[in-house]
Amino acid sequence: MNHKPVIDRRKFGAHSAATLAGLTLGVWTGPACSESKSPNEKLNIGCIGVGGKGWVDMHGVASENIVAICDVDEQRLDKAAAKFPAAKKFADFRKLLERKDVDAVTVSTPDHTHAVASIGAMKLGNHVYCQKPLAHSIYEVREMIRTAREQSVATQMGNQGHSESGSRRMVEWIQAGGLGPVREVHVWSDRPIWPQGIDRPKGSKPTPSHLNWDLWLGPASYRPYNDGYHPFKWRGFWDFGTGALGDMACHNMDAAFWALKLVAPTVVEAESSGVNSETAPKWSIIRYQFPQRGALRPVTLTWYDGGKNPPADLAPGQKLGTNGSLIVGDSATLFTPHYWGEGQIVKGSAAAKPEATIPDSPGHYQEWINACKGGPAALSNFDNAGPLTEMVLLGNIALRTGKRCRWDSENLKMEGLPEADQLIHPEYRAGWSL
Repeated sequence: MNHKPVIDRRKFGAHSAATLAGLTLGVWTGPACSESKSPNEKLNIGCIGVGGKGWVDMHGVASENIVAICDVDEQRLDKAAAKFPAAKKFADFRKLLERKDVDAVTVSTPDHTHAVASIGAMKLGNHVYCQKPLAHSIYEVREMIRTAREQSVATQMGNQGHSESGSRRMVEWIQAGGLGPVREVHVWSDRPIWPQGIDRPKGSKPTPSHLNWDLWLGPASYRPYNDGYHPFKWRGFWDFGTGALGDMACHNMDAAFWALKLVAPTVVEAESSGVNSETAPKWSIIRYQFPQRGALRPVTLTWYDGGKNPPADLAPGQKLGTNGSLIVGDSATLFTPHYWGEGQIVKGSAAAKPEATIPDSPGHYQEWINACKGGPAALSNFDNAGPLTEMVLLGNIALRTGKRCRWDSENLKMEGLPEADQLIHPEYRAGWSL
């Protein structure tokens, strides 16, 4: 691919090397885009992946100029083209990125192509909105963060709860000490709602004429086409997705991760049923141990999926529902019975809520669009979203190794577990690279 030059109007203030730690502790108030489009000038956006969540993301940025659309599935591409007839169609995102008129892209592909598409775009100076989880591997996460800083582009991950007013009020309350010191968090989801704990489909089937299977595989190892991958059930397969945890934890864990200023866990342990080399498990329980952060106490965060739930006595008399979180403080327990948003006290007595300090969002997409045009950085930018995604992916390494994992964040190593190296930094198929 011939890289186009990064033009000055896309640049915004450089991030310091210390930003990663600082941003996970609260709201970034650093410099925004210094030379970019004016707020009244529309961005030219390319949408990579336009079916499923990509359809939602494409419409989320439709206030701007959708100039290019890309999908490996011709049927989905044609449906998007009918909605945006002026947009140029592409099957290969690398061809889309050769256009010199694109300012920004949305990346709404299966997990295993998030990084190659996003980094390819950022290296050309394009702003990026990428779906959660940010990447498929921890190495990719680090490269996403590094490239975004290096290229000084505006970024946002698609965990829209980060922009919900209720979520921001909960973060302020917890950080003001409303629950007392917090040592324990429990988070759960009804996922998977697709097959997991299964083997690879046997044999092969003819590839549908509307699907470019080789491009769909992207950097993943080649395998013949079969039912059960495209367009949705790929999530359970390790080569393409990140399972129930990768699908929902960037939503359900986000408020606790933000409010408690969590960074890298030191220890991760998992129990599950049905996990194998092909797919994520039928259910899992994953425990993360976080160290003391300044004056903040060490925290244990436990994740549950596949029908598993926290102990009932943590929220007596409450129906926990299909997704939610419990943040257990010394004074009170906060229950959020949703993916995100405002919760309620179910145990103990909480202090009064403080005055709002985190600005309300104009909307998750608009927040990113504004950042692209020189406004404040979007709050789920890759410096914030990267550490959250990394923590999530560490849970999958604990599942896949079946071992107690001691994480050396600085060196990207699991102590005493060399078999984890290939999960932290997997190899790509020939012809694909970051």
